[in-house]
Amino acid sequence: MNRFLEHTGARYPIIQAPMGWIARSQLASAVCNAGGLGIIETSSRETENCITEIKKMKEMTDQPFGINLPLLFLKDQNMINFVAESGVKFVTTSAGNPQKLIEILKAHDIIVYHAVPTVKAAIKAVEAGVDGLVVEGAEGGGFKNPEEVSLQVLLQAIRDKVDVPMVAAGGTVDGRGMAAAFSMGAEAIQMGTRFVSSKESPVHGNYKNAIIEAEDTGTVVLNKKATPCIRALKTNRTQEIYEEGYMPKDMFARIQDLYFKGEMEASAGLAGQSAALITEEKSVADIIEETVTGFRQICSRMGSMAESGF
Repeated sequence: MNRFLEHTGARYPIIQAPMGWIARSQLASAVCNAGGLGIIETSSRETENCITEIKKMKEMTDQPFGINLPLLFLKDQNMINFVAESGVKFVTTSAGNPQKLIEILKAHDIIVYHAVPTVKAAIKAVEAGVDGLVVEGAEGGGFKNPEEVSLQVLLQAIRDKVDVPMVAAGGTVDGRGMAAAFSMGAEAIQMGTRFVSSKESPVHGNYKNAIIEAEDTGTVVLNKKATPCIRALKTNRTQEIYEEGYMPKDMFARIQDLYFKGEMEASAGLAGQSAALITEEKSVADIIEETVTGFRQICSRMGSMAESGF
């Protein structure tokens, strides 16, 4: 039995990434209703708005969903207390030491998966008492570890050290990536960039089109010598920052203008290298169905190859 599915109650082992301002009820409920696990973000620090979105989820889907708690971005204890009492049974933590939240979340029978970019972080999280890991490869978009480790290496290296369920995050948009991740020990995948460019995503068409039109070299890693280090779409502005080496402190001041008004030079449009694999806008239901179907077909073919001796 798949441990991730046991932990979450989802139909398929597919998570939608907790992207700030984007991972709210419109997108997350579509993922849940299609059989995946939608996640509500709290990294925007809009505590009341996020609480409203969590409440709306219970009206928009009868399927299980999760909440992300990024320790670095939580303004106060209010969100943590609300989540603990909300009845939600799955939480991902990130951007900090999960030990700070383990006691209160476990006291409310909540399953906790922590996002990790290295083997050391994975071991530390497991020792702190988490139930599983979201393993973040360097291919993924958003906030990154400046010491880049690919998902392929990271999954195998972590599996050699710990035996908790792993969610593979970074570079996956379909059944091929899912099959590859499972072959290296993952029991679920997380998709961010693929769902950002979906029909149900609330972002502006310019942002979706920039993802769809991106080439394999269409993203850059910025701010590797400071904090935060991010992977974003290559634009005139991000290319200049990449060449200079440092990112302005106000880089995200107008992020919502990029997300929802389509002003692509207003900030950094976070996206993973998987943008190169996305060629059209699809519904969440089609994305999930095609991913699961592709995964099963590949596993069947590989099983036949193994039985026949190649």
